[in-house]
Amino acid sequence: MFHGLRWRVVVPYVILVLVGVAGLIFYLSGLAREILMADLERRLVAEAHLARDALTLPLSEGESMDDQARRYGAMLDMRVTLIRADGLVLGESHGDPSQVADDAMQPEIRQARLDDLGRDVRFSAILGGEALYVAVPLRVNGQLAGFVRLAIPLEWIERRIGRLRRGILAIGLFMSLAAAALGLFVAERTARPVRDLTGVVRRMTEGDMNSRLLPTSRDEIGSLTGAFNRMADQLRITINRLARERSRLAGVLDNMADGVLITDEEARVSLINPAAARLLGTTEERALGTSFAQAVRDHRIIDLWRQCREKGQEAVQSVELDRREVFLQVIVTPLEGAETDAYLVILQDLTRVRRLEMVRRDFISNISHELRTPLASLKALVDTLREEEPIVEASAAQHFLDLMETEVDALTQMVRELLELSRIESGKAPFRLERVAVSDVADPPVERLRPQAERGGLDLTVHVPSDLPPILADEERMRQVVTNLVHNAIKFTPAGGRIEVAARGFHVAPDGSSDLQALSPDHDLDSGKWVLISVRDTGIGIPAEDLERIFERFYKADRARSGGGTGLGMAIAKHIVQGHGGRIWVESVEGEGSTFYVAIPALTFR
Repeated sequence: MFHGLRWRVVVPYVILVLVGVAGLIFYLSGLAREILMADLERRLVAEAHLARDALTLPLSEGESMDDQARRYGAMLDMRVTLIRADGLVLGESHGDPSQVADDAMQPEIRQARLDDLGRDVRFSAILGGEALYVAVPLRVNGQLAGFVRLAIPLEWIERRIGRLRRGILAIGLFMSLAAAALGLFVAERTARPVRDLTGVVRRMTEGDMNSRLLPTSRDEIGSLTGAFNRMADQLRITINRLARERSRLAGVLDNMADGVLITDEEARVSLINPAAARLLGTTEERALGTSFAQAVRDHRIIDLWRQCREKGQEAVQSVELDRREVFLQVIVTPLEGAETDAYLVILQDLTRVRRLEMVRRDFISNISHELRTPLASLKALVDTLREEEPIVEASAAQHFLDLMETEVDALTQMVRELLELSRIESGKAPFRLERVAVSDVADPPVERLRPQAERGGLDLTVHVPSDLPPILADEERMRQVVTNLVHNAIKFTPAGGRIEVAARGFHVAPDGSSDLQALSPDHDLDSGKWVLISVRDTGIGIPAEDLERIFERFYKADRARSGGGTGLGMAIAKHIVQGHGGRIWVESVEGEGSTFYVAIPALTFR
């Protein structure tokens, strides 16, 4: 209650006035006591001299001093005592002289004997309180005959001093109230702009950076208000700049392909971007505030972080997360300039790079394998024909030449397909796009390959509704896609199996949803109308680990590579479909069969 600014002003005012009044009361009380005592003492001295002069004659004539003392005591309204020189009390106005003790040794008597005037202040049992005593010598014929002593209680002095104190105290209280009122007025004038300024600060802390206070005076408070407004303007500019920089930094971190983590001095995650959360298989909400070990859950990354902390320098290591087949390059760096020990952890996803490197190695291995067989055959046949003494007859030589021609044709076909694939990938093979019916794309390849399917004991069917919308496509190249898919199905389907070529239309909504069950949730198809061509077989199927690589050049799920073919058909089909703005994918269960899907944008639905 008394911690506000107004009370800090009012309370000292009141205390100062009260201390002043107390000091004034103390000083004036002492001064008044001294003045009144001096005045009273002069009165008693004067009265004592008068009484001495009046009692000298009665004392010399032997009259009763007790009656004289009572008469003068009543007349002066004070105690009058007549004492003989030897200390015997001759008369007492307030009691029986015979019962009064010998007063010869009282201080005022001893002093009067020496200085003709004696005084003392002490407690009087007869008067019932503190009293002022004054004594003067009484002489008869020049000889000391006794003393006249007057005594008066000091109660009336205390009463007067009490009235003085009460008056001063009343004035002091009035001045205290006036000081309190004045202090409240001054404090209110001073505290009002401070309260207003506090309200502005509170609104600013709540986010209202445009709140300001107009100066109402030219004093220090007005200067403070102006300085605060300038500070608020500068602070708003700084906060806006920091917010923009933070927004840009957040945008960079959120869209970075590399994962970024920052740990504090307690090894807790203070920052993690979406890429790092994705790579580590967690979420930002779960990772923030947890320990680094709990967030990464990989002892190699944890050991690398500890190594960086112990050595105080950057640490780099490649780590493969076995649980998700993710290959990372982890870089841990101490953050320089941070107030506390903080470390920056960068997770570079090299999975695609490593996969491309694997594809490159497999490509070289596969093409080497594909070329080695025909080249070895050609080499053997050529060496046989070059022998000086041929061991073969003319008919056999002709057979060798036919075999050589077959191998050369295989090499030529392989080179032709490689060149075709290269042209399609580089965009140098333009598509002649035109309005094409889906049946014109699916039926001819099926009919051309039907004899081959019948020789293999396979049931080949086609189901293409007549009401499907047309597509914008290069008819020959799309036929090539269907041919490759059907030929691939015939090759890997045992006798007695079935192959079905079908087509249907479907629609992709703007939110990405679709009525097509075969379409995966993470598809990248634009919203609109599409045509789906499917080739389903009951063949040997494709192992799950080969599904993602089935469309690579020279890649064969048959590790022994005994199935024939160049291994380029699926790669060519993929790039032709992508060139039409479509998508191709496969679903397969090993031992049960495979289904290849081709999605092509449709022109219109009928």
